[in-house]
Amino acid sequence: MLKRQWGFKERPAFQGSGKVSGMYRALTRDIEVVVEPFYLEEQSDPDDDRYVWGYRIVISNHSEQAVKLVTRYWHITDMNGMVDEVTGPGVVGEQPHLKPGDTYEYSSGCPLDTPSGMMFGHYQMETDDGELFHVKIPAFSLDTPNLLRTLN
Repeated sequence: MLKRQWGFKERPAFQGSGKVSGMYRALTRDIEVVVEPFYLEEQSDPDDDRYVWGYRIVISNHSEQAVKLVTRYWHITDMNGMVDEVTGPGVVGEQPHLKPGDTYEYSSGCPLDTPSGMMFGHYQMETDDGELFHVKIPAFSLDTPNLLRTLN
């Protein structure tokens, strides 16, 4: 499996509509992460091997303590097995602080050179007491609409 570092930056919201491919959910220490990916046809150019997805993430704090999202880590794999890893502070330029019952939502995106791939990762959170822990971002599929699949 090949690895390369990617320098793309997360963006606030995407303009236009895309085809939603499903919702994915993970729960870690009562912090819920829900991901809704969608294909951005208007930003993609299959003739130039450019496929772009947006994704909406909702982070909900169901715990009894406040947490701050400190860093993010993404593991992105295209359909050829090429792996890209993205790390950095916060999300879309913010490090949200979520009190019990709070929800934080953002949108970002991912370009690939192939018509399919998948992503997963984690957020590093910090409690007000200074405890650091990881919150799982569920694995989710990036699939071009009408992609012909072959099962082996």
